[in-house]
Amino acid sequence: MQENRVIVVAGPTASGKSGLALDLAAALNGEVVNADSMQVYKDMPIITACPGREDRAKVPHHLYEIYDPSVNGTVVDWLERAVFKIREIWARGGLPIAVGGTGMYIDNLINGTTPIPEADAAIRREVRLMQQREGTPALHEKLGKADAETAARLSPNDTTRVTRAYEVWMQTGLPLSEWHKKPMVKKIPEARFKVVKICPQTVELDARCYRRFDEMIQAGAEDEVRRLLSRNLPENLPAMKALGVPEIGAYVRGECSLSEAVELGKLHTRQYAKRQRTWFANKLRADLRLDECYAGRKNLINDVKKIL
Repeated sequence: MQENRVIVVAGPTASGKSGLALDLAAALNGEVVNADSMQVYKDMPIITACPGREDRAKVPHHLYEIYDPSVNGTVVDWLERAVFKIREIWARGGLPIAVGGTGMYIDNLINGTTPIPEADAAIRREVRLMQQREGTPALHEKLGKADAETAARLSPNDTTRVTRAYEVWMQTGLPLSEWHKKPMVKKIPEARFKVVKICPQTVELDARCYRRFDEMIQAGAEDEVRRLLSRNLPENLPAMKALGVPEIGAYVRGECSLSEAVELGKLHTRQYAKRQRTWFANKLRADLRLDECYAGRKNLINDVKKIL
């Protein structure tokens, strides 16, 4: 195996990518690196389908449950952590296996990222207070005066992206749209990525999404959501938008029945998985493609060895 290899296992939710990453790591002296933007949050392992203790005991797992739900985790911070972990794994003689369904994380890891500096704490606090006081549409209007190009492509109600764009303007005096025109910077240029992509058929993936949501409910997702809601965190935080949290939260608040919450949760999970599937099918080049969900397929390890 050549040096500085990184296997990337990518695919939509419920496609079996975590199981594939685990099997690859066990067979190839690998260590799993999380590349999912929801599995970085603590206290919600059922909702986010984090690997359990048994799986984590088989091979090392990294960057799971690293943020409190009150934190707005960013791709910039995740990328810095991921690069550090990958180099650590190489130093131990291991094979890093990055796995996740967040296209932005995977794209930034493989292809690089724009050199946009993070806003300092004082500016983030100022912009957050501005958004809370005036509302996202008003902040969007301010953004339009500073960065019309970015404002034009963002919804006036997209709190996360509008806030981020205005923070960049406040921090640098340069519109986010201009930063996006700068050359990409690869954070780990020495890496040689080999991508295994799961692109299952719609019928199979839908069925697994529905089953996944039922299993979440049976495993205690309602209790996780109750504890999360008891903290009264802002609804615009990423953790509060995780699949299942808004839907089960509506049931917990008495706004709908459990069956209604489950049906809506299944619908949103299916829709999200469809968007992921489309993105990976069209945007991510693969060295090995699976056209079915992974469930312990024989000979796959040998297929992966051939591309390394």
